[in-house]
Amino acid sequence: MNVLVLNSGSSSLKFQVIATDMEHIRADSDERLCRGMVERIGGEAIITIETRTGPRKKVTAPIRNINAALDYVIRWLSSDQSGVPEISSLSDIHAIGHRVVHGGELFRESAMVTDDVLKGIEDCIDLAPLHNPNNIKGILAARGAFGRAIPQVAVFDTAFHTSIPDYAYLYALPYNLYARHRIRRYGFHGTSNRYVAYRYRTMREITREQTNVITLHLGNGCSATAIRGGRPVDTSMGMTPLEGLVMGSRSGDLDPAILSLIAVKEGLSVTEVEAMLNTQSGLLGLSGVTNDMKVLLRELNEHDDRRIRLAIEVFCYRARKYIGAYLAGMGGADAVIFTGGVGENAAEIRARICDGLQWAGLTIDPERNAQAIGRVGEISTEDSRLKAWVIPTDEELLIARDTARCILGEPHPA
Repeated sequence: MNVLVLNSGSSSLKFQVIATDMEHIRADSDERLCRGMVERIGGEAIITIETRTGPRKKVTAPIRNINAALDYVIRWLSSDQSGVPEISSLSDIHAIGHRVVHGGELFRESAMVTDDVLKGIEDCIDLAPLHNPNNIKGILAARGAFGRAIPQVAVFDTAFHTSIPDYAYLYALPYNLYARHRIRRYGFHGTSNRYVAYRYRTMREITREQTNVITLHLGNGCSATAIRGGRPVDTSMGMTPLEGLVMGSRSGDLDPAILSLIAVKEGLSVTEVEAMLNTQSGLLGLSGVTNDMKVLLRELNEHDDRRIRLAIEVFCYRARKYIGAYLAGMGGADAVIFTGGVGENAAEIRARICDGLQWAGLTIDPERNAQAIGRVGEISTEDSRLKAWVIPTDEELLIARDTARCILGEPHPA
């Protein structure tokens, strides 16, 4: 089954084509046929495409909207020059899987896209106004290009976290605000967390019920998740992805009274303050330079800039503090798992986060840590009671697998 995986943003469209089915899922032998991204939609877009055999290609083309972006991808896939011989026409795409950010309390697992499911995604727009509308545009664009006959599946970032108990997801606000508006912690990066937890237990040859880990998804967006018995029991992101760890350009946790103070002192509206917290804060705001951790580390090593050093220290301290909190909340864990662009590739950041966790039984092995760049690896010492792992995430693969499961009527993993 050739599954087209789409992740539709406000000005970008990420795509992959993955060959998968239940036989592949059981054998863990799925095949990625191609991947790519259309960026800067709405003008002269940049299209990056990578196949299994050929070099990465980058071209530009005028693309006005998501529909035009998907049309470009389809025409490229169907062409003789694509380098993907498995796809010669639309009929060679058998299903479409979509990343959908917010499923609220409506969706506890991935779902076939029907009119009712589409309406449910629309009902969650208030919870994710920056994401769900663009995810819907991707679904409608695919429906327009392929017709209603092709099966489409929505895979929700929030679904994995629906096992979190009420005492962990409720805020200490008047309860009627939850009852009326569903104001609560939802959590995100659920697809990534599901994947790395699965990879961890298969490598360790343990059951889901034996899986007790803390995951750190560290990229431009960052989150920590406590997984006990294979199920999340707490996570750092909240009703929106703004809460929790320090991120590339998001502030993470702060005193809510700060919002009104900034609004008054800076003469900003609530919307403008929220935009500042999402796009001008985090590593970018603290350093005054960039949200790119790779650049920050290079600048720190070359110039030892005080603000850059401070930004990195705040980032690592917040992550370490969440690990400690989750160890207490879940009664201990067997491992800390690093994933995401920073978590997979920044050995120095992993070492800084884990420095000071010796009390919990975790000591990083410098040589193992240095070698685990972009690949699976255990990075703690042999005698560590609390282990540390690097496990590269693969959200698109999980979306493709969930798409196959939904279509073939197979039960979702718990």
